[in-house]
Amino acid sequence: MSRLTVPSPDDVPDDAKGILDTIGRQFGFVPNMFTTLASNPTVLDVVMTLQNTLSRVLDAKTRHTIALAVSQANDCDYCLAMHTYVSSELGGMSSDDIDLARAGGSTDPRRAAVARFAQQVVESRGQVSDADLAAVRDAGYTDAQILAIVTVAVQVLLTNFINNVNQTDVDIPAVNPAATTV
Repeated sequence: MSRLTVPSPDDVPDDAKGILDTIGRQFGFVPNMFTTLASNPTVLDVVMTLQNTLSRVLDAKTRHTIALAVSQANDCDYCLAMHTYVSSELGGMSSDDIDLARAGGSTDPRRAAVARFAQQVVESRGQVSDADLAAVRDAGYTDAQILAIVTVAVQVLLTNFINNVNQTDVDIPAVNPAATTV
């Protein structure tokens, strides 16, 4: 059961209703995470603005790979379910590639390097080694792209933390635990 207040549809603040309507059109329903965020419209706006802005920094499959890898490393059940759903239903990722991303890998060597690096960012709290940076650079990523990878990872951590604190009720298909290494 969620530990933070989840407003009923009648209690959603007016300045959050439009955002929730947009989310509802995108998913066909409003996921619990967003309804919870609606209790503070400014926080909802920050999360949505960040997600929308970061949709321009890397291709969708790479962003999905980061989201899955980070959510797995951070043990966020809600975000794993959400990102698995989005990656599969909206992002065109296969179930094998979703499982690999959660484990820090990918069928694509470049995305595998991103998944491993994103998990290292989480596990080391940003204190990655020179070897970690070299590995992602060797996969062909520039320093500007590495900044984008870290920023997407931190954006995912934001929602992981919110959902872990809240213990948000999973209202999308739950996922099975994946291995944490490839």
